[in-house]
Amino acid sequence: MGHVAECIDLDGTLLRTDLLHESILLLLRVKPLCLFLLPFWLFRGKARLKREVARRVRIDAAFLPYDPRVIEYLRTTKARPRVLCTAADELLARPVADHLQLFELTLASDGQRNLEGRAKAEALVERFGERGFDYTGNSPADMFVWPHARRARVVNAPTALARRAAAVTEVESHWPSTASRPAAWLKAIRPHQWLKNLLVLAPLLAAHRFTDPVAASQALLAFAAFSLCASGVYLLNDLLDLPSDRRHPRKRQRPFAAGALPVLHGLIAAPLLAASGFALAWLCSPAFLLVLVVYYSATLAYSLHFKTVHMLDVLLLAGLYTIRIVGGAVAIGVPLSFWLLAFSMFLFLSLAMLKRYTELHGLSTAGITQAAGRGYAGDDLPLLQSLGGSAGYLAVLVLALYINSAESVELYSRPQLLWLLCPLLLYWVSRAWSLVRRGRMHDDPVVFAATDRVSLVVAALFAAVVLGAI
Repeated sequence: MGHVAECIDLDGTLLRTDLLHESILLLLRVKPLCLFLLPFWLFRGKARLKREVARRVRIDAAFLPYDPRVIEYLRTTKARPRVLCTAADELLARPVADHLQLFELTLASDGQRNLEGRAKAEALVERFGERGFDYTGNSPADMFVWPHARRARVVNAPTALARRAAAVTEVESHWPSTASRPAAWLKAIRPHQWLKNLLVLAPLLAAHRFTDPVAASQALLAFAAFSLCASGVYLLNDLLDLPSDRRHPRKRQRPFAAGALPVLHGLIAAPLLAASGFALAWLCSPAFLLVLVVYYSATLAYSLHFKTVHMLDVLLLAGLYTIRIVGGAVAIGVPLSFWLLAFSMFLFLSLAMLKRYTELHGLSTAGITQAAGRGYAGDDLPLLQSLGGSAGYLAVLVLALYINSAESVELYSRPQLLWLLCPLLLYWVSRAWSLVRRGRMHDDPVVFAATDRVSLVVAALFAAVVLGAI
């Protein structure tokens, strides 16, 4: 039986992703104007589209999400030759074969012939003969191939496809997907990050209008709009960050980076979520919609470019937090507070630098001196700690100045109680930076604040002091 070829599909089988979708995404990030060329390339055939895209990008095969079951099978099988047979372009398939060193032959699209479905079946029969090969695949398009194969292995596909394959050939094994799609989507949209959007409620609370049902409903609508829009941004950011995320010790487990969700699905879901957020924003008010558009545009600019710019990235991150407060004020129609904006800018600048410090510290611990996709190196750790801690203390100073202002006297019946907020905030900022220095901080300060018991106690005391002052 050693003469029977072992043929393995690439996209969705050997890899838990699709190289065409990934290469197009990478091309649009590097050369966005190529978006207008895609229809012309496709008009000349799908094979030509794949070749034109593949010529312009480079995907690092070492960090792609391989299916460990297929890799293990290839390492243990005695069948020869082992063939990588894929509809992906040869310029993308060969680096994968070269990296794995598990194949004696690679058959792929060549810019003229798209090796998919019927074309793939014809190529395999022509080279190995009828029933002269075993074929491992995952797609309905592989139903053109399996009738000509001696045996089939069905990978990352539903049972229904395995049954269809069994009707035309012997199915040696069926390896369904091990990823839970609902759980993966829940992880991808990051509902825990919606905690950040609670900042839209800050103007409602600061203006003491939380008992006004109209204002409260507008604020909650603004919260929902920001949350939907933010989830769309998270999906898009993860798609754009695929190469750097796969090099990160923790972020490589994100759904798109790990191949738990198809890239194409993310490209569809991201704009749908953003559009839903804009629709809710319009229901709130046209002015709030404008704020949300500014937020989305700034976040998109951050994802596409500014997150790689040293120091400008943390300033923009702090600004994105502050925009949420601006949105909350616009949604309920109250004037923006200078004190609230100044306080939030310094506090969130501290948190943005804390986030960068945590990421960089984790990479340095792993022996990586340069953050992929970021403008920082290990030598920046002391600077980030110094500037971040200082920004946090400046937020405490702004809070103290506000407590001593005429505005606080007008809003609070016992403003002297507010002085208790300063030591509470001083303690929290100091403790957060102490923990991050010791490597005990989650790389997202929002997740840390929401799960850390001490932070929750501080937040409860903060709320009690404010209510007591009111």
